[in-house]
Amino acid sequence: MQIIENSIVGTRSAVLRLTRRAGGPEIVVYPMLHVAEPQFYREVETRLRASDLLVVEGITGESTAVEGLTMTYRVMPVADDSGLVEDDIPYGELGVPFVTPDLTGAEFQEGFQELPWQTKALTWAAVPVTSIGHFFAGRRALLSRNIEVNDLPTREEELLDEKWDRFLDLVLDRRDGRAVQALAEIVRERVGDDIEVAVVYGAAHVPGILRGLYKLGYRVVSAEWLMAVNAAE
Repeated sequence: MQIIENSIVGTRSAVLRLTRRAGGPEIVVYPMLHVAEPQFYREVETRLRASDLLVVEGITGESTAVEGLTMTYRVMPVADDSGLVEDDIPYGELGVPFVTPDLTGAEFQEGFQELPWQTKALTWAAVPVTSIGHFFAGRRALLSRNIEVNDLPTREEELLDEKWDRFLDLVLDRRDGRAVQALAEIVRERVGDDIEVAVVYGAAHVPGILRGLYKLGYRVVSAEWLMAVNAAE
């Protein structure tokens, strides 16, 4: 199942609605790009205002590792003619309660320091190279096939060197687990409530979150595409 799709019209995000036979909140997953066109964030924002509870990605607190890794995409909107912006949804001003079950900056930093030195060295070496590439070709990067995300791992992901396992565990698996744990608690506590819970996480986290929801008995009942980056612009 495609989560982020690229085609001749542009790059789109699949908003996924999930329910389960045992009852409980309806869950709507919004796979996010950290950088996209303003219209994408305004459309997501409008939909979130109609939700009853939000589960939102976000590492809180300072971390030099987080600052470095996020620099690779924060440079994309810097070019005046890119037409791109960084995610600017004001989650605290939507009038909807929200939780952020993500890692803290201190937890992420500690996990990063525990990685093999080779992994850390390669990561820091890649940050400036990737950042420069995204500065000059950010829009093209968001309109390439490489941006696509599916619910199953790609062949390239399966062939990743083992030294990256702990890195991926830090940046994806641990954080996905926190989101799923929070959703499990919400489902347990609100099982009798007719509410809509919106999950707003980066698209790379969505496969892991979906697997967790499947274990809770949820299934995707509908999907709707939202345009994130239009190829015609």
